[in-house]
Amino acid sequence: MLKRKILDSLIEWRHNKNKLALLVKGARQVGKTFIIREFGKAYYKNFIEINFEKQVSVKKAFEGDLDVRTIILNLSAMGLGTFEEGNTLVFFDEIQSCPQARTAVKFLVEDGRFDYIESGSLLGINYREVSSYPVGFEEQLNMYPLDFEEFLWAKGISPEIIDKLHEAYKFIKPVDVFLHDRIMKAYHEYLIVGGMPAAVKVFIENDDFAETLKIHHSILNSYRDDISKYAEKEKIIVKKMFDAIPEQLNKKNKRFILADLEKGATAKKYENASMWMSEAGITYNCFNVTALEVSLSFNEKRNLYKLYMLDTGLLCALGFMGIQSALLMGDIEINEGGITENAVAAALAKKNIPLYYYDKKSRLELDFVFVENGELSVIEVKSGKAYKKHASLDYAYENVQGKLNRRIVLSKYNVEKSSDGIIYYPLYMAMFF
Repeated sequence: MLKRKILDSLIEWRHNKNKLALLVKGARQVGKTFIIREFGKAYYKNFIEINFEKQVSVKKAFEGDLDVRTIILNLSAMGLGTFEEGNTLVFFDEIQSCPQARTAVKFLVEDGRFDYIESGSLLGINYREVSSYPVGFEEQLNMYPLDFEEFLWAKGISPEIIDKLHEAYKFIKPVDVFLHDRIMKAYHEYLIVGGMPAAVKVFIENDDFAETLKIHHSILNSYRDDISKYAEKEKIIVKKMFDAIPEQLNKKNKRFILADLEKGATAKKYENASMWMSEAGITYNCFNVTALEVSLSFNEKRNLYKLYMLDTGLLCALGFMGIQSALLMGDIEINEGGITENAVAAALAKKNIPLYYYDKKSRLELDFVFVENGELSVIEVKSGKAYKKHASLDYAYENVQGKLNRRIVLSKYNVEKSSDGIIYYPLYMAMFF
């Protein structure tokens, strides 16, 4: 079983005396069903799992008046399990296929006898019509693919080793050379395997990239199926944008240029498609900001953006076939650093850090700008040997001096701090932001 950090959040929710229903959101195949199932079986005497796509007849329990007593009696009569007050978790999986069940959550929570977790396709949850959302009776929890720390756990790296890395990050001290090289090698694996649980499991158990790649293509095909199923009128445009992500990230400035998709393409025509993929959980939007100020959202230009994939393993499989062996050997420069930049974006997103970049007339660009401790921090991602050349970072220092919290360069090299305060971290330490 892959150890996941989200389990701690589920346990915390379990012990909340005034708990609401919990909606676990995330893209397909990030491991939602598996972790909820394991949690339910371990922390409740009775675990009742209802999959509304597989158990279609269960939908009948939610037809007509949404009377709690009737709903529970109907579910119990279907032989789904024992409903014991105070020690039963009911898991509604693929809840987008039964909008009435989503509406009923409000009344089930008010009843208070049992606990409820919902999950399903993020697209269906966002787009299926629900007569009345359970506002005030439902809290939401986001789930993502494995981050690099979880990947290290899967590889059997001990918590003590990760603690040493975190200490080096915190106190800005170099990592032991042998350990740095070992973790950097694991990071190269992570770039091509990614964090989708099925892919990680196959790789760890078989050490076989060919089998891992089959998993990646299966997941990509399921995403394309979702696009066809839920995107409706937008599906052709969405597929076009989706398939173009690797090519766009292969460019020097990484910005998504609509004109590359078709002549005369406009932001208005494609904005719904971009938002659709983001809401589906399969991409991350990184918006441009026009000023290096703490109020980033007030300075964003939503018509200028980068599109990052949910997962670098999927990114490699989608558009960088054959690149895996080069990445494994440590050649992270091979595609202008687009894959490493994507990995950093995903690491930030998993920490719920909004993604922004700064670009001044395409001459000075900061890969990521974010707020911490009430001040701006900036990140440059470097894939090559010239990692100490950073004109944009120097510009930020000169123009926002006194307002910057940290200036960070991420590269394949060890921890270091320059005389003027620039912090150099290995790429893998993005997991500690």
